[in-house]
Amino acid sequence: MEDKNISCSPNGLSRRTLLAGAAGLSVAAVLPGAARASLTIPESLPLETQDYAEARTHFRTRLLRRISAPELSGPLGTPPGATRVTYPGGPHGSIELVAWLSHYEPSKKLKPAVLFLHGGNATGDGHWALMKPYWDAGYVVLLPSFRGENGQKGDYSGFYDETADALAAASYLENLPGIDKDRLFLAGHSNGGTLSLLASMARKFRAAVPMSAGVNSWRYFNRYSDELCFDDANPKEFIMRSSVCFGPSLKCPTLLLRGSEERPFDADHKLLMNRVLSAGIMIDNMVLPGTHNGVVPAAVAQSIHFFDHFS
Repeated sequence: MEDKNISCSPNGLSRRTLLAGAAGLSVAAVLPGAARASLTIPESLPLETQDYAEARTHFRTRLLRRISAPELSGPLGTPPGATRVTYPGGPHGSIELVAWLSHYEPSKKLKPAVLFLHGGNATGDGHWALMKPYWDAGYVVLLPSFRGENGQKGDYSGFYDETADALAAASYLENLPGIDKDRLFLAGHSNGGTLSLLASMARKFRAAVPMSAGVNSWRYFNRYSDELCFDDANPKEFIMRSSVCFGPSLKCPTLLLRGSEERPFDADHKLLMNRVLSAGIMIDNMVLPGTHNGVVPAAVAQSIHFFDHFS
């Protein structure tokens, strides 16, 4: 989540690339935010005993700034090979958000499906171009956009309400005609990898492959302080955005992937894995050749190999 292989400008604002080169996307501008002091990252990350899904029913994030997703981007069209659909994201389905769905014909033989959560804070055609291997392998794929992206309604919350959008997109996908609800898979890259971990702690998927995911939100928002829009004086805000704090809540077999030229799996990731394994859930990690962005095609291929074991 926090390792994007990019530098920060002197005023603390980060410059973003969304799968540049590999996906053919341009560098996106960043919405300025208020200057903030560095966060104190806990030396010992708390372990929550409450299940993450249950914890979400009792927690509501408190936004101190109402902002759109912090990347400037144009309206969403319909890239080749996709059908443009809308799904009911937002609180209680109150926001209609755009998603791209691969072409398929419903039949009596139910099809496996992949929900893919994109990286960065905007949706682009380059993200969709990376999805082709999934439908070539027989999976129906849905790539959702999130609140506040590409001029859409909704306030950016920094992973928390976006997790609700991801869960809503999963419900939309599994209820499409001809989709096998027992073979609904989840994958995501970078910010989408972070959301993949949180979503797979809130509901059960058949299996999940988070790519270049972050697990510690204190580290992310310490680096990208311009994106802090919630009450950072409340530790619970960070806990609810940190999958490492809810390791035993993971509900499906999971493979963590990362590029060899990006920040390696660190103590936070090892702690997450230990907490997941202690609950008897399968989790593993793998390093693939490549940078943070360049690893995505190989990671998609590896995710298909992983999902095939459960199809």
